[in-house]
Amino acid sequence: MARFLALVERVGNALPHPSTLFLLFALAIVVLSEVATWFDLSAQHPVTGETITPISLMTREGLHRILTNLVPNFTGFAPLGTVLVALLGIGIAESSGLIGTALRLLVLSAPRRLLTTVVVFAGVLSNTASEVGYVLLVPMAALIFEAAGRHPVAGLAAAFAGVSGGYSANLLLGTIDPLLAGLTQEAARILDPTAVVNPACNYWFLAVSTFLVTVVVTVVTERIVLPRLGPYQRPASSGGDDTALRPLTQAERRGLWAAAAVLVLGALWLLWGTVPADGFLRDPATGSLLHSPLMSGIVALIFAGSALAGLAYGIAAGTIRSDAAAMKGMAKSMETLGGYLVLVFFAAQFVSFFNWTKLGLILAVQGADVLQASGLGGVGLLLAFVVLAAVINLVMGSASAKWALMAPIFVPMLMLLGYPPATTQAAYRVGDSVTNVISPMMSYFALIIAFLQRYQPKAGIGTLVATMLPYSVALWFCWSLLLVVWLLFDLPFGLG
Repeated sequence: MARFLALVERVGNALPHPSTLFLLFALAIVVLSEVATWFDLSAQHPVTGETITPISLMTREGLHRILTNLVPNFTGFAPLGTVLVALLGIGIAESSGLIGTALRLLVLSAPRRLLTTVVVFAGVLSNTASEVGYVLLVPMAALIFEAAGRHPVAGLAAAFAGVSGGYSANLLLGTIDPLLAGLTQEAARILDPTAVVNPACNYWFLAVSTFLVTVVVTVVTERIVLPRLGPYQRPASSGGDDTALRPLTQAERRGLWAAAAVLVLGALWLLWGTVPADGFLRDPATGSLLHSPLMSGIVALIFAGSALAGLAYGIAAGTIRSDAAAMKGMAKSMETLGGYLVLVFFAAQFVSFFNWTKLGLILAVQGADVLQASGLGGVGLLLAFVVLAAVINLVMGSASAKWALMAPIFVPMLMLLGYPPATTQAAYRVGDSVTNVISPMMSYFALIIAFLQRYQPKAGIGTLVATMLPYSVALWFCWSLLLVVWLLFDLPFGLG
C-alpha cells in the first residue's frame, strides 16, 4: 500500500501546479463543449422532462458569457467569502496568542492516545455548520498534532476526513437534512402523492455512522497515514513553536479566563435567541432553527466570536495594547491566502464552465440510466447506487444538485422494489460523502491544499489525494457494510 500511495503521489505531483491544472481544465471544458455538440449526446431531465443537450462555449454567446462572468465567477465562488470573513476574526484570535495557548492547554491536558479520536469526532460534529470544520478545525488539528510532537499533516488529514469524508454523519441535524428531505419527498410523490419525508428520516443511521466514521478515520490515521508520513521535519515557514509544550504563564491563564468569559456570555446570548419559541435568532415566520438567521449567519458568528475572544485574551494577557495590533493581526491572516486566491480564481472558472455546458448533468443522468438498466436488485442495487453517487461526486460537488437529478429516478424505482424513500436517501448520503476528500470539485479542496503547503511546501494535488485515498477507501467499504447490516436487520433509518 505504501508503494501504491507513493506512486499516486508521484503521478499527481508530476502534474502542473494546481492553479495551472484548473486553468487547463477550464480550457478543456471549452473545447469539449464544442466537440460534444458534434455528436448525438443528450439526456432527459428527470424533474422537468426536458431534453438536456450540450451547450458550446466556443460560440459568440459563449465568449460573451465567459468575458462578462469572469469576475462574478471568482467573487461569487461559495467558499471564498466564507474563508475570508472567518479568517479575519480568527486572525485576531491567532495573533493575540489565544489559539496557540488554548491548543497548548489542550495538548497538555488531553491523553495523547485520544488525540486523534477527539479531532475526528469534533470534525464529524462540525458538519452541522461545515464552514467551521474546514476553516477552523482542519488547520487547528495540524497545530495540535505538531504541538504534541506528531506529524501535523496527519492531524490535518484526520480532521479533513472527519469533516468532509464523514459529511453526512452527525449527532445533530444540519441545514442539509431538510434540503435533501424536501427533494426526496417530491420524488416520492411521483408514485405516492401523499408521501411525507421529514428532515430526521435518516437520523438513527447517521447518528450511528458518527461513531463508525470516528473509529475508521482514527484507525486509518494511526495505522496507515502516520507510518507513511514518517518523522516530521518542520520547515522554517510553518511558524511552529519549539516551546509549544511549556507550561502556561500566569498572564496566559488570565487571558484564557477572559476569553472563556466572553465565550460564555456569547453562548448565553445564543441561548437567549434560540431557546424561546419566539427567539430573535429563529426564523421569524416559522420559528424554525434549521432555516434561521442563526444557521445562515454562522460565518458572522465565527468572525464575531473569534474576534471578541481574541481581543479579550489579548487585553488580559497584555499581547494586544492598541487597536493597531488587532488590525495587524487581521491583516496578517490575509497574507497567507495569496496562493489560495490564485488557485480559487481558476477553480471558480472551471466549475462555472462545467455547469454552463450541461456536461455534468448529462453525465449524471446517463450514469443513472445505466445503473437502472443493469438488472441489479435489492441490496446489490443499493450498493451500486452508492458507487454511482460516489463517482458522480468526483465531477459534481453539490450534494443537493446531484440529489435533485438522481432522486426522481431512484426514489420511485426503489419504492417499487419495497424500499422506502428514507432508505434510498441514506444510501445516497453514504456515496455522496466518501469521495469528498479526493474530489477536486469539492468546494474547499483548494483551501486544504493551501493548509497542507504550510507543512509540505512542495505538496500538490497528488500529495493530498495520496494522503486522503486510504480514508476514502476505508469509509467506502465500512459505511457500505453498515448500510447492508442496517438493511438485513430491517432497522429504522430515522424518525417517522
